[in-house]
Amino acid sequence: MEAATGHARFGSVLATQPVEVRHDLDSLASGFWAVVAEFEGKVTAVRFAQVDRSAPAGRPTPWVPLEGEWHTSLDHAAYLAGVGEIRERIAAGTVYQVNLCRVLSHELPEEADLDGLALLLERGNPAPHAGRVVVPSAGLDVVCASPEAFLLRDGDRLESRPIKGTATSLDAMLPKDYAENVMIVDLVRNDLSHVCREGTVQVDHLCRPEEHPGMVHLVSAVSGRLRPGVGWGEVLAATFPPGSVSGAPKHTALQAIVDLEPTARGPYCGAIGWVDADRGTAELAVGIRSFWAQRDGTGQRWLRFGTGAGITWGSDPEQEWVETQVKSRRLVGLASGKVEA
Repeated sequence: MEAATGHARFGSVLATQPVEVRHDLDSLASGFWAVVAEFEGKVTAVRFAQVDRSAPAGRPTPWVPLEGEWHTSLDHAAYLAGVGEIRERIAAGTVYQVNLCRVLSHELPEEADLDGLALLLERGNPAPHAGRVVVPSAGLDVVCASPEAFLLRDGDRLESRPIKGTATSLDAMLPKDYAENVMIVDLVRNDLSHVCREGTVQVDHLCRPEEHPGMVHLVSAVSGRLRPGVGWGEVLAATFPPGSVSGAPKHTALQAIVDLEPTARGPYCGAIGWVDADRGTAELAVGIRSFWAQRDGTGQRWLRFGTGAGITWGSDPEQEWVETQVKSRRLVGLASGKVEA
């Protein structure tokens, strides 16, 4: 399949001239690939013929702020009801934690270029795993400002850095936040153990505070050494979707998400990043704090943005709703011209 136009940027790395699109990561034998994996499982990988690893900053691209209200897939009442349902499932012993999300949407003019939004986020919301992937023929038009590393690979070393615990300051963190982080770390350890050599999976740090624009996160790191011969397909089968944005146990958390969320998450909570098959390196971010353009059944173009919160038995429904607002306020505010970059 030919991909005639498009580019991908991750920090100082700029990839241009897309030449191939694949949906099977085990086939990434050589080359530099941009990867977008949707939460529901669809994977799109694009190989680029040209890669500049020290590219200058992109040219200024205008972004016209989006006016008017954003639509939400779960309104206030529906979200609170969802939190209540999850707590009932926890009480019944079927699940321990579920990440409940909602997708915000705004009509997007045909002339709107998400390159401008990407540059705006670079200034107004810098993120360690920022990325921009646009390949029209592959259906990709994504801007990522993620603070969370899903999978980092260097040779046979594989690392994941789950985020659990979000507040406006470290003093505002609750015991629930630390307990939730530890729970997800245990899940990630289990996921990595399926593809890593026995005895190599370890927790490198636990509940380390990290400051990001407007909020503080608790971040842990889990790593291991891959077994010989393990390919990307097997790695994703063992680890995807990311535990921090699904829940524990993962299979019952995913069922709760299907039952309670009316809209597919798409790239949100999936994976966005790159794989360099020649160098044996990769950086896939959890697709949070991300925008993507999408057309509906009528052809109308929309800008989407997802936000969510981890629900445990100790969750207060109203506080969880507020957390989704905190996580979206700055980025949606930038896109809407209500927050200065």
